[in-house]
Amino acid sequence: MGFETILYGVTADVATITLNRPAVRNGLSSPMRAEIREAVERAGREARVLVLTGAGRAFCSGQDLGAAAGVAALDLEATLRDEYEPMLMALYECPIPTIAAVNGAAAGAGANLALACDVVIAAHSAVFVQAFARIGLIPDAGGTWWLPRQVGFARAMGAALFAEPVGAEEAARWGMIWATVPDADFAAEVAARAAQLAAGPTAAYARIKQALRASLGNGLAEQLALEARLQGEAGRTEDFPEGVRAFLEKRPARYRGR
Repeated sequence: MGFETILYGVTADVATITLNRPAVRNGLSSPMRAEIREAVERAGREARVLVLTGAGRAFCSGQDLGAAAGVAALDLEATLRDEYEPMLMALYECPIPTIAAVNGAAAGAGANLALACDVVIAAHSAVFVQAFARIGLIPDAGGTWWLPRQVGFARAMGAALFAEPVGAEEAARWGMIWATVPDADFAAEVAARAAQLAAGPTAAYARIKQALRASLGNGLAEQLALEARLQGEAGRTEDFPEGVRAFLEKRPARYRGR
């Protein structure tokens, strides 16, 4: 099935989803949210790593307010429940590593769409804006969940209340994102990181994601028990002995993700 609001393709085990509405800075419409969800689910079946990026100069400007008949026609609660939540949960539950390649401005729900990915790599020119308070709203699309965990309560509160742009380098210092790179090196860095993960032990990556996320709600005893269970599972994969052999033979491992 083709897509109308995004581009999707798989090359060398790397699936790429490109938000493709540059005329509105890749604003999120109802069809786009449905297509992102479908593409993420496809990527989980067809690839070993997923890259999410934007066409043109912006990553994503958030909710496309111009796509509605009018502000009064927006049922925000229903839209978040029926459209945003399935899209975001598809990203969160994706079994392969997900990279947000933030090529430009990420505002409102667009910023939080990026933060829903496992790793965020941003160009130096990118900015992140929790713009909701500017129009009398609260951060949504998971922003109130991601931000306090990633940057701490004080910075999360300030970012939400003041709704000021946070540059990519500052976002990296805060711990909001993994890394920022010069614009000229951005595409090459994203490609290299995606290739690195695609060649890696993806069965272990899925368990790494599970363990780290569970730690946010677990006590120490619960987390130690989970670590033991997941490590036992990882130790029974084909990738574990291959990794050990490769280490002893001083050669790159040939991981198969199982």
